[in-house]
Amino acid sequence: MSNITAGLEPLVGVTTTDLAAITRGRFVAAKNLERISRHGIGWLQANICLTPFNSIANPNPWGARGDLRVIPDLKARYRTEHTGRITPFDIVFGNIVGLDGSPWNCCTRTLLKNALNRLRDEHGINLLASFEQEFQLFGAALPPSHALSFAALRSADEYTSRLMAALEQAGVDPEVVISEFGADQFEVTCGPSDGITASDRCVVIREIAREIARAKGWHASFAPKTSPDGVGNGVHLHFSFRDVNGKPLTYAADGPGGMSPQAAAFCAGILKHLPGITALTAPSLPSYYRLKPHAWSSSYTWIANQHREATLRICPVVSIGGADPSPQFNIEYRAADATANPYLVMTAVVLAGLEGLKAKMPSPPLVDDDPTEMTDQQRAALGLVRLPENLPAALKAFDADAVVQSWFDPLFIESFHGVRKAELDTLASLSPSEVCERYRTLY
Repeated sequence: MSNITAGLEPLVGVTTTDLAAITRGRFVAAKNLERISRHGIGWLQANICLTPFNSIANPNPWGARGDLRVIPDLKARYRTEHTGRITPFDIVFGNIVGLDGSPWNCCTRTLLKNALNRLRDEHGINLLASFEQEFQLFGAALPPSHALSFAALRSADEYTSRLMAALEQAGVDPEVVISEFGADQFEVTCGPSDGITASDRCVVIREIAREIARAKGWHASFAPKTSPDGVGNGVHLHFSFRDVNGKPLTYAADGPGGMSPQAAAFCAGILKHLPGITALTAPSLPSYYRLKPHAWSSSYTWIANQHREATLRICPVVSIGGADPSPQFNIEYRAADATANPYLVMTAVVLAGLEGLKAKMPSPPLVDDDPTEMTDQQRAALGLVRLPENLPAALKAFDADAVVQSWFDPLFIESFHGVRKAELDTLASLSPSEVCERYRTLY
């Protein structure tokens, strides 16, 4: 411990992530964490209805009544001393429960756990997943550099070096940091893990990236659009399957695009319910400034082989040195951004995929052509449906899909709508530029 930190009480944040994708919680003395883990910290139902503008959606189904507990999961603790701040970054993720310890049906981490358990119990499949995330630095005054260039990465040193060191020490298993196409835009990826851990890591990456930026007087923004005509910041969920013994289940050499029957049916379920789940994975007004054709994001219910306009992209595998494709093979869901709760993103994808598995759906057609250049009849023949083009349309599609609605408690749905309505009401008088600026500072 340095002389600066000597005498300071080490604190750890016990946290949960809400419907606005804001990670909130309470700090406790690190020395007391194990004791606190038995009964957790106090929380309340209405907190799920907090908006990114620090207001509580009104009306909401909870009001001022009720109490809950957040029980820290001691296996989900992430700590690093490499953020440039005086005290260590120390966070532990928790599950929200009732006062009797029963799971709360609006806890997104618990919703994901339940979905993953169903996938394992009903189909013998364990999900392996990872999120890759894009963000931009503001206030850094970095010199102009070429996209993807060595010079661009060096211009952000020691930010990028510190980011990788912090993520490594925290146990996030970082893989690469990339200088992306936008001005002062970067992407960071980490290795695959089980679904809960992957979602925890997604949050840790965001918070550590922001923490290091704050220490330098900068701002790291994960907002889907920081200007209407600027580059988009996406969150891409990569997933693959393993059986209960760890054997890869996603790849079949003779399958469409290399997909096994299980993977094909899973993807078919996602595409069938994609319009209905888009509000869950792209839940903000500026999300739809990004989800447009020819923006390298997503715009149709579309699966393709290595095509970055498709919502589901079959990712490449390498054969260098005779490498086995089976453990490499994975599929990428691209219609998500950092205004979405990562646990809810994965929950929606898994539950939609389960519908495909349950119905033993055939593989959806792989489409390499541009849907915008097709006729209505051609798109219909391929099952290509335009994703909702704005948040109100996405919420309408969410309500219209009875299967998607059946996955959630009515109180959860009411809370989700409350948060979204409050956001839309707050932003109603703002221009797209003003909306983007607002989200740039919030995310």
